Amino acid sequence: MKEIILKNPVCAILRGVDPEKVVPYAKAVYAGGVKMFEVAMNSEGAAGQIEALRQEFGESAWVGAGTVINEERCLQAKAAGAQFFLTPSATVSTLEFCREHKIPLLPGVMTPTDVAVCLAYGYSTMKLFPAGDLPMGYIKSLKGPYDGTEYVAVGGVSPKNIRQFFEAGFIGVGIGSSLAPKDLVQAGRWDEVTEYIISMMKEVKPS
Repeated sequence: MKEIILKNPVCAILRGVDPEKVVPYAKAVYAGGVKMFEVAMNSEGAAGQIEALRQEFGESAWVGAGTVINEERCLQAKAAGAQFFLTPSATVSTLEFCREHKIPLLPGVMTPTDVAVCLAYGYSTMKLFPAGDLPMGYIKSLKGPYDGTEYVAVGGVSPKNIRQFFEAGFIGVGIGSSLAPKDLVQAGRWDEVTEYIISMMKEVKPS
Protein backbone atom coordinates (compact mmCIF):
# COMPACT_ATOMS: atom_id res chain seq x y z
CA MET A 1 0.00 0.00 0.00
CA LYS A 2 2.87 2.35 0.75
CA GLU A 3 4.24 2.00 -2.79
CA ILE A 4 0.79 2.74 -4.25
CA ILE A 5 0.40 5.88 -2.12
CA LEU A 6 3.89 7.19 -2.84
CA LYS A 7 3.11 7.03 -6.57
CA ASN A 8 -0.44 8.34 -6.06
CA PRO A 9 -0.39 10.74 -3.10
CA VAL A 10 -3.94 12.00 -3.68
CA CYS A 11 -6.97 9.72 -3.59
CA ALA A 12 -10.33 10.98 -4.84
CA ILE A 13 -13.08 9.73 -2.53
CA LEU A 14 -16.30 9.14 -4.45
CA ARG A 15 -19.08 9.12 -1.88
CA GLY A 16 -22.64 9.92 -2.82
CA VAL A 17 -21.76 10.99 -6.36
CA ASP A 18 -24.62 10.68 -8.85
CA PRO A 19 -24.02 7.22 -10.43
CA GLU A 20 -24.55 8.72 -13.89
CA LYS A 21 -21.81 11.29 -13.23
CA VAL A 22 -19.23 8.98 -11.64
CA VAL A 23 -17.36 8.07 -14.82
CA PRO A 24 -17.24 11.56 -16.42
CA TYR A 25 -16.35 13.06 -13.02
CA ALA A 26 -13.55 10.53 -12.51
CA LYS A 27 -12.27 11.14 -16.05
CA ALA A 28 -12.10 14.88 -15.37
CA VAL A 29 -10.25 14.29 -12.09
CA TYR A 30 -7.92 11.81 -13.79
CA ALA A 31 -7.12 14.36 -16.49
CA GLY A 32 -6.17 16.76 -13.72
CA GLY A 33 -3.57 14.37 -12.36
CA VAL A 34 -5.35 12.23 -9.75
CA LYS A 35 -5.13 8.56 -10.64
CA MET A 36 -6.42 6.91 -7.48
CA PHE A 37 -10.11 6.54 -6.62
CA GLU A 38 -12.07 5.24 -3.66
CA VAL A 39 -15.73 4.33 -4.09
CA ALA A 40 -17.49 4.28 -0.71
CA MET A 41 -19.33 0.98 -0.36
CA ASN A 42 -22.25 2.72 1.35
CA SER A 43 -22.92 4.77 -1.79
CA GLU A 44 -25.78 3.96 -4.15
CA GLY A 45 -24.72 1.29 -6.63
CA ALA A 46 -21.15 1.21 -5.28
CA ALA A 47 -20.24 -2.15 -6.81
CA GLY A 48 -21.47 -1.01 -10.21
CA GLN A 49 -19.46 2.19 -9.93
CA ILE A 50 -16.29 0.22 -9.19
CA GLU A 51 -16.93 -2.04 -12.17
CA ALA A 52 -17.53 0.95 -14.44
CA LEU A 53 -14.36 2.71 -13.33
CA ARG A 54 -12.26 -0.43 -13.70
CA GLN A 55 -13.60 -0.85 -17.23
CA GLU A 56 -12.93 2.82 -18.04
CA PHE A 57 -9.38 3.04 -16.68
CA GLY A 58 -8.08 -0.52 -16.87
CA GLU A 59 -4.64 -0.57 -15.30
CA SER A 60 -4.00 3.16 -15.78
CA ALA A 61 -5.62 4.09 -12.45
CA TRP A 62 -6.18 2.53 -9.04
CA VAL A 63 -9.82 1.93 -8.14
CA GLY A 64 -10.57 0.88 -4.58
CA ALA A 65 -13.46 0.32 -2.22
CA GLY A 66 -13.94 2.39 0.93
CA THR A 67 -16.02 1.88 4.07
CA VAL A 68 -15.40 -1.87 3.81
CA ILE A 69 -16.44 -2.55 7.40
CA ASN A 70 -17.75 -6.11 7.29
CA GLU A 71 -17.35 -9.39 5.42
CA GLU A 72 -20.38 -8.76 3.20
CA ARG A 73 -18.85 -5.55 1.85
CA CYS A 74 -15.48 -7.27 1.49
CA LEU A 75 -17.04 -9.90 -0.75
CA GLN A 76 -18.99 -7.31 -2.76
CA ALA A 77 -15.91 -5.12 -3.27
CA LYS A 78 -13.73 -8.05 -4.28
CA ALA A 79 -16.34 -9.30 -6.75
CA ALA A 80 -16.61 -5.82 -8.27
CA GLY A 81 -12.87 -5.78 -8.94
CA ALA A 82 -11.67 -3.29 -6.30
CA GLN A 83 -7.88 -3.15 -6.37
CA PHE A 84 -7.54 -2.04 -2.75
CA PHE A 85 -9.73 -1.54 0.32
CA LEU A 86 -10.03 1.24 2.89
CA THR A 87 -11.72 1.21 6.27
CA PRO A 88 -12.64 4.01 8.69
CA SER A 89 -11.40 1.91 11.62
CA ALA A 90 -9.17 -1.03 12.53
CA THR A 91 -11.84 -3.57 11.58
CA VAL A 92 -10.41 -6.99 12.41
CA SER A 93 -12.63 -8.91 9.97
CA THR A 94 -11.42 -6.72 7.09
CA LEU A 95 -7.78 -6.96 8.22
CA GLU A 96 -8.08 -10.75 8.19
CA PHE A 97 -9.93 -10.84 4.84
CA CYS A 98 -7.37 -8.67 3.06
CA ARG A 99 -4.45 -10.57 4.51
CA GLU A 100 -6.00 -13.89 3.43
CA HIS A 101 -6.83 -12.67 -0.09
CA LYS A 102 -3.69 -10.54 -0.49
CA ILE A 103 -5.66 -7.36 -1.15
CA PRO A 104 -3.85 -4.05 -0.47
CA LEU A 105 -5.54 -2.37 2.49
CA LEU A 106 -5.41 1.09 4.01
CA PRO A 107 -6.94 0.56 7.46
CA GLY A 108 -8.32 3.50 9.40
CA VAL A 109 -6.77 4.45 12.73
CA MET A 110 -7.07 7.23 15.26
CA THR A 111 -5.56 5.92 18.49
CA PRO A 112 -2.29 4.17 19.41
CA THR A 113 -4.34 1.04 20.09
CA ASP A 114 -5.70 1.13 16.53
CA VAL A 115 -2.14 1.39 15.20
CA ALA A 116 -1.01 -1.56 17.32
CA VAL A 117 -3.87 -3.72 16.01
CA CYS A 118 -3.00 -2.92 12.38
CA LEU A 119 0.67 -3.61 12.94
CA ALA A 120 -0.20 -6.98 14.49
CA TYR A 121 -1.78 -7.90 11.13
CA GLY A 122 1.17 -6.61 9.14
CA TYR A 123 -0.20 -3.24 8.00
CA SER A 124 2.22 -0.37 8.60
CA THR A 125 0.67 2.20 6.23
CA MET A 126 -2.61 3.48 7.64
CA LYS A 127 -5.35 6.04 7.15
CA LEU A 128 -5.54 8.60 9.96
CA PHE A 129 -9.20 9.46 10.32
CA PRO A 130 -10.61 11.98 10.94
CA ALA A 131 -7.31 13.77 10.34
CA GLY A 132 -8.84 17.24 10.09
CA ASP A 133 -10.22 17.01 13.63
CA LEU A 134 -6.79 16.22 15.12
CA PRO A 135 -3.82 18.54 15.76
CA MET A 136 -1.31 18.60 12.90
CA GLY A 137 1.37 17.37 15.30
CA TYR A 138 -0.60 14.25 16.15
CA ILE A 139 1.07 12.24 13.39
CA LYS A 140 4.48 12.81 15.02
CA SER A 141 3.09 11.58 18.34
CA LEU A 142 2.04 8.33 16.66
CA LYS A 143 5.26 7.87 14.72
CA GLY A 144 7.32 8.28 17.90
CA PRO A 145 6.52 4.91 19.50
CA TYR A 146 5.49 3.30 16.20
CA ASP A 147 8.53 4.02 14.05
CA GLY A 148 8.28 2.73 10.51
CA THR A 149 4.59 3.56 10.22
CA GLU A 150 3.21 5.87 7.52
CA TYR A 151 -0.12 7.70 7.34
CA VAL A 152 -2.62 9.02 4.82
CA ALA A 153 -4.81 11.91 5.99
CA VAL A 154 -8.55 11.52 5.42
CA GLY A 155 -11.32 13.69 6.82
CA GLY A 156 -11.13 17.46 6.66
CA VAL A 157 -8.65 17.61 3.78
CA SER A 158 -9.42 20.18 1.08
CA PRO A 159 -7.60 21.83 -1.83
CA LYS A 160 -7.07 24.84 0.47
CA ASN A 161 -5.20 22.96 3.21
CA ILE A 162 -3.75 19.99 1.33
CA ARG A 163 -0.16 21.22 1.52
CA GLN A 164 -0.31 21.45 5.33
CA PHE A 165 -0.89 17.71 5.63
CA PHE A 166 2.11 16.83 3.47
CA GLU A 167 4.28 19.28 5.40
CA ALA A 168 3.12 17.61 8.65
CA GLY A 169 4.49 14.27 7.45
CA PHE A 170 1.61 12.49 5.75
CA ILE A 171 2.58 10.56 2.60
CA GLY A 172 -0.86 10.94 1.08
CA VAL A 173 -4.35 12.38 1.45
CA GLY A 174 -7.89 11.40 0.58
CA ILE A 175 -10.33 14.13 -0.47
CA GLY A 176 -14.07 13.67 -0.82
CA SER A 177 -16.80 16.28 -1.20
CA SER A 178 -14.39 19.22 -1.33
CA LEU A 179 -12.33 17.79 -4.19
CA ALA A 180 -14.10 19.92 -6.82
CA PRO A 181 -16.69 22.71 -6.64
CA LYS A 182 -20.17 21.17 -6.46
CA ASP A 183 -21.62 23.59 -9.00
CA LEU A 184 -19.11 22.48 -11.63
CA VAL A 185 -19.85 18.81 -10.98
CA GLN A 186 -23.62 19.28 -11.01
CA ALA A 187 -23.45 21.25 -14.26
CA GLY A 188 -21.10 18.73 -15.84
CA ARG A 189 -18.48 21.37 -16.58
CA TRP A 190 -15.76 18.75 -16.74
CA ASP A 191 -13.05 20.86 -18.39
CA GLU A 192 -13.29 23.31 -15.50
CA VAL A 193 -13.15 20.45 -12.98
CA THR A 194 -9.93 19.29 -14.65
CA GLU A 195 -8.43 22.77 -14.43
CA TYR A 196 -9.39 22.97 -10.75
CA ILE A 197 -7.67 19.63 -10.03
CA ILE A 198 -4.55 20.70 -11.95
CA SER A 199 -4.36 23.81 -9.76
CA MET A 200 -4.80 21.74 -6.59
CA MET A 201 -2.11 19.25 -7.56
CA LYS A 202 0.41 22.08 -7.68
CA GLU A 203 -0.02 22.28 -3.89
CA VAL A 204 0.86 18.62 -3.38
CA LYS A 205 4.20 18.20 -1.72
CA PRO A 206 4.95 14.51 -1.09
CA SER A 207 7.35 13.98 1.80
